[in-house]
Amino acid sequence: MIRIARAEDAAAIHAIYAPAVTHSAITFETELPGVEAMRQRILARLQQYPWLVWEEHGQVLAYAYATRFRERAAYDWIAETSIYVHTDARRRGIARRLYDTLLQVMTLQGINQAMGVITLPGEVSVALHEAMGFTAAGVWRKAGHKAGQWWDVGVWQKQLQAPTNPPTPLQAFSSLAASPELLQWLKRVPGA
Repeated sequence: MIRIARAEDAAAIHAIYAPAVTHSAITFETELPGVEAMRQRILARLQQYPWLVWEEHGQVLAYAYATRFRERAAYDWIAETSIYVHTDARRRGIARRLYDTLLQVMTLQGINQAMGVITLPGEVSVALHEAMGFTAAGVWRKAGHKAGQWWDVGVWQKQLQAPTNPPTPLQAFSSLAASPELLQWLKRVPGA
């Protein structure tokens, strides 16, 4: 089932995220945040952006969220996306279904573009983003230093809907999440 993340998911989300911090350059976070820090991140992001989880038999196996891409107000209609899948749940199509749902929810909010930021070479992430309709938008050379080396970062971009002029105001996820329509819609997501 795909559902909106809750504060009590913090420990499960932390467990999924931890190997990305401690054993890879998938994320440039170098210090593993604690469970309480993860709980605060979930609650803070849910005010404006979606944070969704994939749950099976009461266990969170994956999560995906959107966040602000840049601070300037002119960027309000673009958001950066992230997705993490538990090691034991990979290669089952969960990432595609969860990511597709995240992108649809972002569209409902009025977000026009999604940005995937990937540590290169990142073959698995690149393949996922391109399968989801993202296109390469550039590379930041030697953008981050982690695990004793410099890493390039690729940016992938997907237009979710045509922008309007003037732009339609965004709907904060917290107000969208409170609507019974969204909860019903999430229950009908195919394959979830």
